[in-house]
Amino acid sequence: MRTIALALIFALRALFSIADEPAGFAAGFHDQTMRVDLVHVGNAAEEFVTLDRVLVQGAWAGSRTHLVDPFGIGRYEARLVDPVTGAVLFSRGFDSYFGEYRTTGAAAKGLRRAYHESVLTPLPKKTVRFVLLARSGDRSLKEVSAFVIDPTSWTLDRSPLDPAIKVYPAHISGDPHGKVDVAIIGEGYTAAEEGKFKADLDRFTKIFLSAEPYAHLRDRFNIRGVLTFSQQSGCSEPSFGAWRTTAVGASFDSLGSERYVLTEDNRALRDIAAAAPYDALYIMVNSPRYGGGGIYNLFCTFTTDNQWAEYIFLHEFGHTFGGLADEYYTSSVAYNDFYPKGIEPAEANITALLDPANVKWKALVTPGTAMPTPWEKAGFDTMDMAYQKTRGELNERIARAKRDGAPRDEVAKLQEDSERLSREHAGKIDAYLAASRFASRVGAFEGAGYAAQGLYRPMLDCLMFSKGAKPFCRVCQAHLERVIEQYSE
Repeated sequence: MRTIALALIFALRALFSIADEPAGFAAGFHDQTMRVDLVHVGNAAEEFVTLDRVLVQGAWAGSRTHLVDPFGIGRYEARLVDPVTGAVLFSRGFDSYFGEYRTTGAAAKGLRRAYHESVLTPLPKKTVRFVLLARSGDRSLKEVSAFVIDPTSWTLDRSPLDPAIKVYPAHISGDPHGKVDVAIIGEGYTAAEEGKFKADLDRFTKIFLSAEPYAHLRDRFNIRGVLTFSQQSGCSEPSFGAWRTTAVGASFDSLGSERYVLTEDNRALRDIAAAAPYDALYIMVNSPRYGGGGIYNLFCTFTTDNQWAEYIFLHEFGHTFGGLADEYYTSSVAYNDFYPKGIEPAEANITALLDPANVKWKALVTPGTAMPTPWEKAGFDTMDMAYQKTRGELNERIARAKRDGAPRDEVAKLQEDSERLSREHAGKIDAYLAASRFASRVGAFEGAGYAAQGLYRPMLDCLMFSKGAKPFCRVCQAHLERVIEQYSE
């Protein structure tokens, strides 16, 4: 009787699953994930994309009703197209490591680099064209590569996952199809540090679910930790002369920026992440040093054990999940002319203000606020540029001391000075902006997107503008809510 009862339960579950699956999705797709691995090669003037492999992996984690991307964010857009009718069956905008590399000085000088990247789609039932489009400076789309994919072909990789990969549920609200599924990948945790990984996962899950708009929409999220043990603790710090062998090969000094943490081993990252359903990827780096990074619809990174860990954790997810732009403009970055002049950025939280009367966040502008909005920019610039100069000099002293094998206490003292300087400066910035008569207004404040002139942000301060325990501004929160709805409805 027990066997019959169990069989009946499983049969009913299968029946309800089929009944609940949207008719449009069921007609065109299996409830599985197709992973398309690409290699992106080129420089500032050249761009080539080749197909590496196509894999079939676990259940599709994304929405089964919102299959076409409505946001138009990202340098690239991947599409599945019906080869007969030309209909777009699925699309997703994203940025890439290669796309960022193209804006660097090395790329401008003609140095070609190759980067591995992945696009996840639901598994189609019939042959499709996979099309990759790139956005030009004027935001128009141009096809750069296309491949025909037959989902029934024996050439699709259906290899089983590594059974050694561990998955730790941290916050589960329900069926992945109707939730935003976040996978937090452990990087630089040895087998002896599994307990630390669990504690870090729990700590940052609580931070995430306490921040708006995630707090009041916590039932829209599933969060899981995913761990493959690293041979060594931490991650590589090339400018410090330190190299580590870790699970996904994360490293400081990405694109030449000392605090920018990314990985170029996309294949290893995706092979580990596939153990859990995911819409968005975090890489949680077991390091005390300040650093992180975020690329839209690719992945984001953060380090766990420094005074700004909470800020980095939330800020970088704003990039990778929401496609939010950096609003700061005084810190050094690796990019050149990241946003072309005279073109309205696609990101929801910055604008070139080409039409002040119809700014993209017009509905949230505080009545009576001038556009652009005057603010105490000169004083801010003087204060922040002085700090950036001192910070850069101090970071170079730390890097040199570590490379030269200076005594541990000497290096520790320099690092303490750097942390203290950062903390004191952040306090001054918070106080300066809070004292402004425009502090609570939504307007258009010049200085955003790495540009001191010509780009504007919605509010004086925001989690995308300056360091600290602070909220997203109203415009960023509203946009993030729209993205959450796209995945969870």
